[in-house]
Amino acid sequence: MHVDEPHKNVNSAKKADKKQRRCLAIIKSDCQVSSSDEPTIYLAVLNVGLSNGLTEECLLDATSKTGGKVTEVVMLPGKSYCFLVCSTLDDSRLIYLGMHNISTIGQQGAVAYLSYVKELPALAGKSDWNSPLPNGLIVMPDFVSEQEESELFKSISEDEGSTESGNLKHRKVKHFGYEFLYGSNNVDPSKPLEQPIPSACDILWPRLEGNSTTWDWITPDQLTVNEYEPGNGIPPHVDTHSAFLDPILSLSLQSDVVMDFRRGEEHVQVRLPRRSLLVMSGEARYDWTHGIRPKHIDVVPSASGGLTTQPRGKRTSLTFRRLRRGPCNCTYPTLCDTRQTKAPLELSSTLAEQAVSLEQQNVHEVYDKIADHFSETRHSPWPQVAQFLKSFGPQSVVLDVGCGNGKYLGCNPQILTIGCDRAQGLLSVGCSKGQNVFRCDCLSVPVRSSSIDGCISIAVIHHLATGERRLAALREMARVLRPGGRALVYVWAKDQRRNDKKSAYLRQNKAVNKERTTEQLQRQKQQQELEQLPNNTPLPVHTNRTEFQQQDVLVPWKTKDEQRTTFLRYYHVFEEQELESLVTKLPEVQLVKSYYDQGNHCVIFEKIP
Repeated sequence: MHVDEPHKNVNSAKKADKKQRRCLAIIKSDCQVSSSDEPTIYLAVLNVGLSNGLTEECLLDATSKTGGKVTEVVMLPGKSYCFLVCSTLDDSRLIYLGMHNISTIGQQGAVAYLSYVKELPALAGKSDWNSPLPNGLIVMPDFVSEQEESELFKSISEDEGSTESGNLKHRKVKHFGYEFLYGSNNVDPSKPLEQPIPSACDILWPRLEGNSTTWDWITPDQLTVNEYEPGNGIPPHVDTHSAFLDPILSLSLQSDVVMDFRRGEEHVQVRLPRRSLLVMSGEARYDWTHGIRPKHIDVVPSASGGLTTQPRGKRTSLTFRRLRRGPCNCTYPTLCDTRQTKAPLELSSTLAEQAVSLEQQNVHEVYDKIADHFSETRHSPWPQVAQFLKSFGPQSVVLDVGCGNGKYLGCNPQILTIGCDRAQGLLSVGCSKGQNVFRCDCLSVPVRSSSIDGCISIAVIHHLATGERRLAALREMARVLRPGGRALVYVWAKDQRRNDKKSAYLRQNKAVNKERTTEQLQRQKQQQELEQLPNNTPLPVHTNRTEFQQQDVLVPWKTKDEQRTTFLRYYHVFEEQELESLVTKLPEVQLVKSYYDQGNHCVIFEKIP
């Protein structure tokens, strides 16, 4: 049986109309752009954009086949739609009639759905590409020729160097001169490598000596070679202040890439063309983080001044540094390890000796003082925690270690839930609700061994000041679980972004004025206020709602009363896989699941029967 042609056309038109309406609703919700029943010079391509790999060149090629003329293409980062500005209404009609439900464009060859719209989005023309470069950041295009690129690549491939690949999941690394130690983000000056920087790199230095207007030129003595496959990246970071002098140099070989620079809420994207040299000095080297997002396609400026996409190829970077032999004396305290006496993976031994007093002063006493205000902000159970609690059968017994105001104790009315916490003020909230709660320390839970079906600990063990104490808290949870019992643990993550999406913690930043000068003033004022807070610990005070730069920090809490008092809470924010690593040290349990949830690292483990 064959479907006649008119019937097929009717079905196709209905499908296109339905797709149009659905996409227009998304666009209107996103950027308040309304469709038009009458032709306008503005066209929206409803179902293809930068987020699904459409290039400006591909789109213009499709429009040219209709005979219509386009004066501007507007593509928005992260969106699956885009906009065209046509020369005349006749051009707009030609493109609409020639493309809507007819043309196939984009990587997947999607059938394009178009609509006339009344205006362009207000977001058009606003992007991180319009921001000025950080002070001290220079990109030198075509710094080496194609022949020199080939010779450099051959040289670093043939030379031995020191290869580091065991703990770097997403790239191959080779070191020359000195080995960069990723565990401590530093270098041991007393252990030079046998293989110095290859002599093929000597062609670079004469070209830089005359250009060093903002830094004192010193020939590098350390080289790190990174090999990136398409889709790989590196997290935001700053090269350790006390490890290296100014400047840091990075030569890009084989492929272009986009690098992100961040300072607080400021964000600048920088395109590093193949064979270009990036120079980071001064403010750009010391006060901004830099990183590469793990993507297969970069959004880059187009020749017409708009945005387009560019697939990544295999890329090799050569990062040259000069070792610093002593503490850093820079004027940028926010990311300076010398100024903040930072220990990257653990508190210093001095601070570890003060763990009990630190937790008493900057955890227990603080939560007793802010209990009422804190409880007002903690009322909605997180969905995945509630789901875990609902997975237990009727009459199961589940213990909430660090229950706070008891918001999880009523998630599953078919089970018996018991809560414990150190903060008396928070426990009084649970008592007022008639909940089963008692006071204790998470390091010593007065519950019989192997007697509990389930256990949760949400945002608790990151308040413990050493790895040994965090492991001891997990061991207590494992002890009270019966064989086959399960526990869920949440801790704050150091990385508050995942797949380029901000966590709820970062999204709550209420700064609305994005003008750079205003932002700098706001940031400086906030930093001055934080520096004036009484702090008798060697820990840095974290700026709220910003990326974490250290693992061990004091996080401010400002009360909402007339005094607006600020208290400092101790946190150890966890690196990726750090929580899982602790769980694997417990021989009586097995890791069931680990995941990332809104700025938290999470694990579920089960006691082995």
